[in-house]
Amino acid sequence: MLVVVLALLAALSNATASVLQRRAAADEPDGGAGTRQAVRWLRNVLRRPLWVAGAGMLALSTVLQAAALGLGSLALVQPLMAAELLFTLVVGSAVFHRRPDPRTWLAFAALAAGLAVFLTSAAPTAGRSTASAGRWLVAAGVVLGVVVVLTVMARGVRGAPRAALLGLASAVSFALTAALLKEVTGRLMDGVGTLLTTWPLYATAAAGGVAFLLLQAAFRAGTLAASQPALTLGDALTSVALGWALFGEQITLGVRVVPAVLGLLLIGAGTAQLARAPSVSGHWDEAPRPPDTGPGRPVP
Repeated sequence: MLVVVLALLAALSNATASVLQRRAAADEPDGGAGTRQAVRWLRNVLRRPLWVAGAGMLALSTVLQAAALGLGSLALVQPLMAAELLFTLVVGSAVFHRRPDPRTWLAFAALAAGLAVFLTSAAPTAGRSTASAGRWLVAAGVVLGVVVVLTVMARGVRGAPRAALLGLASAVSFALTAALLKEVTGRLMDGVGTLLTTWPLYATAAAGGVAFLLLQAAFRAGTLAASQPALTLGDALTSVALGWALFGEQITLGVRVVPAVLGLLLIGAGTAQLARAPSVSGHWDEAPRPPDTGPGRPVP
Protein backbone atom coordinates (compact mmCIF):
# COMPACT_ATOMS: atom_id res chain seq x y z
CA MET A 1 0.00 0.00 0.00
CA LEU A 2 2.85 2.40 0.79
CA VAL A 3 4.36 1.77 -2.66
CA VAL A 4 1.01 2.53 -4.31
CA VAL A 5 0.62 5.76 -2.33
CA LEU A 6 4.17 6.91 -3.15
CA ALA A 7 3.72 6.15 -6.86
CA LEU A 8 0.40 7.99 -7.02
CA LEU A 9 1.87 10.97 -5.17
CA ALA A 10 4.74 10.99 -7.69
CA ALA A 11 2.20 11.02 -10.55
CA LEU A 12 0.29 13.84 -8.84
CA SER A 13 3.50 15.86 -8.43
CA ASN A 14 4.36 15.32 -12.09
CA ALA A 15 0.92 16.49 -13.18
CA THR A 16 1.04 19.55 -10.92
CA ALA A 17 4.50 20.47 -12.23
CA SER A 18 3.27 20.26 -15.82
CA VAL A 19 0.19 22.38 -15.17
CA LEU A 20 2.07 25.05 -13.20
CA GLN A 21 4.78 25.41 -15.81
CA ARG A 22 2.26 25.52 -18.64
CA ARG A 23 0.35 28.22 -16.76
CA ALA A 24 3.55 30.22 -16.37
CA ALA A 25 4.18 29.89 -20.11
CA ALA A 26 0.61 31.00 -20.87
CA ASP A 27 1.05 34.12 -18.75
CA GLU A 28 4.16 35.14 -20.67
CA PRO A 29 3.36 36.91 -23.99
CA ASP A 30 4.93 35.53 -27.13
CA GLY A 31 8.06 37.51 -28.00
CA GLY A 32 7.91 36.69 -31.70
CA ALA A 33 10.01 34.52 -33.97
CA GLY A 34 13.77 34.19 -33.90
CA THR A 35 16.37 32.71 -31.58
CA ARG A 36 16.91 35.90 -29.59
CA GLN A 37 13.19 36.32 -28.90
CA ALA A 38 12.87 32.64 -27.94
CA VAL A 39 15.77 32.91 -25.48
CA ARG A 40 14.30 36.09 -23.97
CA TRP A 41 10.89 34.43 -23.62
CA LEU A 42 12.45 31.38 -21.94
CA ARG A 43 14.45 33.58 -19.56
CA ASN A 44 11.30 35.43 -18.53
CA VAL A 45 9.37 32.19 -17.99
CA LEU A 46 12.13 30.78 -15.79
CA ARG A 47 11.76 33.77 -13.47
CA ARG A 48 8.06 33.27 -12.88
CA PRO A 49 7.12 31.89 -9.44
CA LEU A 50 4.71 29.38 -10.99
CA TRP A 51 7.47 27.91 -13.14
CA VAL A 52 9.82 27.68 -10.14
CA ALA A 53 7.05 26.01 -8.13
CA GLY A 54 6.58 23.54 -10.98
CA ALA A 55 10.30 22.76 -10.98
CA GLY A 56 10.07 22.09 -7.25
CA MET A 57 7.15 19.71 -7.78
CA LEU A 58 9.14 17.91 -10.49
CA ALA A 59 12.03 17.40 -8.07
CA LEU A 60 9.58 16.13 -5.45
CA SER A 61 8.16 13.70 -8.00
CA THR A 62 11.62 12.25 -8.65
CA VAL A 63 12.18 11.69 -4.93
CA LEU A 64 8.76 10.05 -4.51
CA GLN A 65 9.26 7.80 -7.54
CA ALA A 66 12.69 6.77 -6.29
CA ALA A 67 11.20 5.93 -2.87
CA ALA A 68 8.45 3.88 -4.50
CA LEU A 69 10.95 1.98 -6.66
CA GLY A 70 13.16 1.38 -3.64
CA LEU A 71 10.29 -0.30 -1.80
CA GLY A 72 8.32 -1.96 -4.60
CA SER A 73 8.60 -3.56 -8.01
CA LEU A 74 9.16 -1.77 -11.29
CA ALA A 75 6.15 -3.62 -12.73
CA LEU A 76 3.93 -2.06 -10.05
CA VAL A 77 5.27 1.50 -9.88
CA GLN A 78 5.49 2.40 -13.56
CA PRO A 79 1.92 1.45 -14.56
CA LEU A 80 0.70 3.56 -11.63
CA MET A 81 2.61 6.53 -13.05
CA ALA A 82 0.05 6.52 -15.90
CA ALA A 83 -2.29 8.13 -13.36
CA GLU A 84 -0.46 11.37 -14.19
CA LEU A 85 -2.99 11.90 -16.99
CA LEU A 86 -5.85 11.68 -14.51
CA PHE A 87 -4.23 14.16 -12.17
CA THR A 88 -3.35 16.50 -15.04
CA LEU A 89 -7.02 16.60 -15.95
CA VAL A 90 -8.10 17.42 -12.40
CA VAL A 91 -5.34 19.93 -11.58
CA GLY A 92 -5.49 21.55 -15.02
CA SER A 93 -9.24 21.99 -14.80
CA ALA A 94 -8.87 23.71 -11.43
CA VAL A 95 -5.99 25.97 -12.47
CA PHE A 96 -7.40 26.98 -15.84
CA HIS A 97 -11.03 27.13 -14.62
CA ARG A 98 -12.38 24.76 -17.27
CA ARG A 99 -14.90 22.00 -16.61
CA PRO A 100 -14.36 18.63 -18.34
CA ASP A 101 -17.23 17.28 -20.41
CA PRO A 102 -18.97 13.93 -19.62
CA ARG A 103 -16.96 12.02 -22.27
CA THR A 104 -13.74 13.13 -20.59
CA TRP A 105 -14.96 11.89 -17.21
CA LEU A 106 -15.87 8.57 -18.84
CA ALA A 107 -12.32 8.29 -20.18
CA PHE A 108 -11.07 9.18 -16.70
CA ALA A 109 -13.08 6.27 -15.27
CA ALA A 110 -11.87 3.87 -18.01
CA LEU A 111 -8.21 4.61 -17.31
CA ALA A 112 -8.66 4.32 -13.55
CA ALA A 113 -10.57 1.04 -13.89
CA GLY A 114 -8.01 -0.31 -16.37
CA LEU A 115 -5.16 0.40 -13.96
CA ALA A 116 -7.02 -1.30 -11.11
CA VAL A 117 -7.92 -4.39 -13.17
CA PHE A 118 -4.42 -4.79 -14.65
CA LEU A 119 -2.56 -4.43 -11.35
CA THR A 120 -5.00 -6.66 -9.48
CA SER A 121 -4.84 -9.37 -12.14
CA ALA A 122 -1.10 -9.27 -12.83
CA ALA A 123 -0.23 -8.95 -9.10
CA PRO A 124 3.44 -8.03 -9.72
CA THR A 125 5.80 -9.23 -7.00
CA ALA A 126 8.98 -7.58 -5.76
CA GLY A 127 12.31 -9.05 -6.83
CA ARG A 128 15.94 -8.12 -6.27
CA SER A 129 16.90 -4.52 -5.50
CA THR A 130 19.85 -4.57 -7.94
CA ALA A 131 20.86 -6.46 -11.09
CA SER A 132 24.16 -7.90 -12.28
CA ALA A 133 26.33 -6.10 -14.83
CA GLY A 134 25.70 -8.89 -17.37
CA ARG A 135 21.94 -8.49 -17.15
CA TRP A 136 22.29 -4.73 -17.54
CA LEU A 137 24.46 -5.09 -20.66
CA VAL A 138 21.88 -7.33 -22.35
CA ALA A 139 18.86 -5.23 -21.29
CA ALA A 140 20.49 -1.91 -22.23
CA GLY A 141 21.55 -3.33 -25.60
CA VAL A 142 18.03 -4.53 -26.38
CA VAL A 143 16.45 -1.24 -25.30
CA LEU A 144 18.96 0.80 -27.29
CA GLY A 145 18.30 -1.33 -30.36
CA VAL A 146 14.53 -0.89 -30.03
CA VAL A 147 14.87 2.88 -29.63
CA VAL A 148 17.13 3.14 -32.67
CA VAL A 149 14.77 1.04 -34.82
CA LEU A 150 11.71 3.07 -33.76
CA THR A 151 13.52 6.36 -34.38
CA VAL A 152 14.65 5.28 -37.85
CA MET A 153 11.12 4.11 -38.69
CA ALA A 154 9.73 7.45 -37.52
CA ARG A 155 11.94 9.32 -39.99
CA GLY A 156 10.09 7.69 -42.89
CA VAL A 157 6.58 8.78 -41.87
CA ARG A 158 4.79 11.96 -40.90
CA GLY A 159 1.92 13.05 -38.69
CA ALA A 160 0.24 10.66 -36.27
CA PRO A 161 2.35 7.56 -37.16
CA ARG A 162 5.54 9.52 -36.54
CA ALA A 163 4.23 10.83 -33.21
CA ALA A 164 3.20 7.31 -32.16
CA LEU A 165 6.59 5.79 -33.05
CA LEU A 166 8.52 8.53 -31.26
CA GLY A 167 6.13 8.27 -28.31
CA LEU A 168 6.85 4.55 -28.09
CA ALA A 169 10.61 5.18 -28.31
CA SER A 170 10.26 7.70 -25.50
CA ALA A 171 8.24 5.22 -23.44
CA VAL A 172 10.91 2.53 -23.75
CA SER A 173 13.53 5.08 -22.73
CA PHE A 174 11.49 6.24 -19.73
CA ALA A 175 11.06 2.61 -18.61
CA LEU A 176 14.83 2.12 -18.80
CA THR A 177 15.30 5.34 -16.81
CA ALA A 178 12.97 4.02 -14.09
CA ALA A 179 14.84 0.70 -14.01
CA LEU A 180 18.14 2.55 -13.61
CA LEU A 181 16.62 4.69 -10.87
CA LYS A 182 15.63 1.48 -9.06
CA GLU A 183 19.23 0.28 -9.40
CA VAL A 184 20.42 3.58 -7.88
CA THR A 185 18.08 3.25 -4.89
CA GLY A 186 19.21 -0.35 -4.41
CA ARG A 187 22.83 0.78 -4.18
CA LEU A 188 22.18 3.53 -1.64
CA MET A 189 23.05 1.10 1.16
CA ASP A 190 26.65 1.12 -0.11
CA GLY A 191 26.88 4.83 0.74
CA VAL A 192 26.54 8.05 -1.22
CA GLY A 193 30.28 8.23 -1.88
CA THR A 194 30.30 4.81 -3.51
CA LEU A 195 27.17 5.67 -5.49
CA LEU A 196 28.81 8.77 -6.95
CA THR A 197 31.72 6.70 -8.27
CA THR A 198 29.62 4.05 -10.04
CA TRP A 199 27.82 4.12 -13.38
CA PRO A 200 24.07 3.77 -12.56
CA LEU A 201 23.59 7.35 -11.36
CA TYR A 202 25.05 8.84 -14.54
CA ALA A 203 23.35 6.30 -16.78
CA THR A 204 20.04 7.32 -15.21
CA ALA A 205 20.65 10.97 -16.08
CA ALA A 206 21.67 10.07 -19.65
CA ALA A 207 18.67 7.80 -20.25
CA GLY A 208 16.32 10.41 -18.79
CA GLY A 209 17.76 13.06 -21.10
CA VAL A 210 17.26 10.85 -24.17
CA ALA A 211 13.70 10.03 -23.08
CA PHE A 212 12.91 13.72 -22.62
CA LEU A 213 14.26 14.68 -26.05
CA LEU A 214 12.32 11.87 -27.73
CA LEU A 215 9.17 13.00 -25.94
CA GLN A 216 9.58 16.57 -27.20
CA ALA A 217 10.13 15.21 -30.71
CA ALA A 218 6.91 13.19 -30.41
CA PHE A 219 4.98 16.28 -29.34
CA ARG A 220 6.35 18.25 -32.29
CA ALA A 221 5.53 15.43 -34.72
CA GLY A 222 1.82 15.20 -33.91
CA THR A 223 -0.92 15.61 -31.37
CA LEU A 224 -0.82 14.25 -27.85
CA ALA A 225 -3.71 11.98 -28.83
CA ALA A 226 -1.38 10.25 -31.29
CA SER A 227 1.61 9.82 -28.98
CA GLN A 228 0.12 9.39 -25.50
CA PRO A 229 -1.41 5.88 -25.86
CA ALA A 230 1.92 4.49 -27.12
CA LEU A 231 3.74 6.40 -24.39
CA THR A 232 1.50 5.16 -21.56
CA LEU A 233 1.19 1.52 -22.62
CA GLY A 234 4.77 1.29 -23.85
CA ASP A 235 6.14 2.49 -20.51
CA ALA A 236 3.98 0.06 -18.52
CA LEU A 237 4.72 -3.03 -20.66
CA THR A 238 8.44 -2.30 -21.02
CA SER A 239 8.70 -1.80 -17.26
CA VAL A 240 7.09 -5.20 -16.66
CA ALA A 241 9.61 -6.80 -19.05
CA LEU A 242 12.60 -5.00 -17.52
CA GLY A 243 11.43 -5.84 -14.01
CA TRP A 244 11.37 -9.53 -14.94
CA ALA A 245 14.65 -9.52 -16.90
CA LEU A 246 16.71 -7.42 -14.48
CA PHE A 247 15.28 -7.82 -11.00
CA GLY A 248 13.49 -11.16 -11.15
CA GLU A 249 10.03 -9.64 -10.67
CA GLN A 250 7.11 -11.92 -11.51
CA ILE A 251 3.55 -11.35 -12.66
CA THR A 252 0.64 -13.76 -12.39
CA LEU A 253 0.00 -15.75 -15.58
CA GLY A 254 -2.61 -18.39 -16.40
CA VAL A 255 -6.29 -17.52 -16.45
CA ARG A 256 -5.61 -14.07 -14.98
CA VAL A 257 -4.07 -13.02 -18.29
CA VAL A 258 -7.59 -12.39 -19.64
CA PRO A 259 -8.56 -9.65 -17.15
CA ALA A 260 -5.02 -8.27 -17.32
CA VAL A 261 -5.37 -7.81 -21.10
CA LEU A 262 -8.81 -6.29 -20.56
CA GLY A 263 -7.22 -3.84 -18.12
CA LEU A 264 -4.61 -2.87 -20.71
CA LEU A 265 -7.32 -2.29 -23.31
CA LEU A 266 -9.19 -0.04 -20.87
CA ILE A 267 -5.97 1.86 -20.15
CA GLY A 268 -5.38 2.34 -23.88
CA ALA A 269 -8.93 3.50 -24.58
CA GLY A 270 -9.00 5.83 -21.58
CA THR A 271 -5.58 7.26 -22.41
CA ALA A 272 -6.51 7.93 -26.03
CA GLN A 273 -9.65 9.79 -25.01
CA LEU A 274 -7.97 11.72 -22.20
CA ALA A 275 -5.21 12.78 -24.57
CA ARG A 276 -7.90 14.53 -26.61
CA ALA A 277 -9.24 16.34 -23.55
CA PRO A 278 -8.52 20.08 -23.90
CA SER A 279 -7.07 20.34 -20.38
CA VAL A 280 -4.55 17.62 -21.22
CA SER A 281 -3.83 18.24 -24.89
CA GLY A 282 -3.15 21.94 -24.37
CA HIS A 283 -6.32 23.59 -25.71
CA TRP A 284 -7.15 24.83 -22.24
CA ASP A 285 -3.68 25.73 -21.04
CA GLU A 286 -4.22 29.46 -21.44
CA ALA A 287 -4.65 32.11 -18.80
CA PRO A 288 -8.34 32.87 -18.18
CA ARG A 289 -9.55 35.79 -20.27
CA PRO A 290 -12.23 38.32 -19.40
CA PRO A 291 -15.61 37.78 -21.07
CA ASP A 292 -16.34 39.43 -24.37
CA THR A 293 -18.60 42.40 -23.73
CA GLY A 294 -19.14 43.29 -27.37
CA PRO A 295 -17.66 46.02 -29.57
CA GLY A 296 -17.26 49.40 -27.93
CA ARG A 297 -18.16 48.13 -24.46
CA PRO A 298 -15.45 48.25 -21.80
CA VAL A 299 -14.50 45.14 -19.90
CA PRO A 300 -15.26 45.62 -16.19
